[in-house]
Amino acid sequence: MNRDEALVLIKNVLTDVVPGADTAAVSQDENFRDRLEMDSLDFLNFIEALSERTGLALPETDYPALNTLDGCADYVASRSSVE
Repeated sequence: MNRDEALVLIKNVLTDVVPGADTAAVSQDENFRDRLEMDSLDFLNFIEALSERTGLALPETDYPALNTLDGCADYVASRSSVE
């Protein structure tokens, strides 16, 4: 999966987890948890859904890299090419 595909997938997962989320209003380097007012349970649901949709294991130690669209897309794209 390339970075652009990862970004589309991430936005779709965010919309599934946070119904009505305006992912277009989130800048790529902005913390989307803050912008979309996601609580910790929302974020864990996002992580679980992203893991299911990508087939990637997302360890808790990597969560800090998954708080922005840029970071998340880079992470998913780089891990998708490895696994």
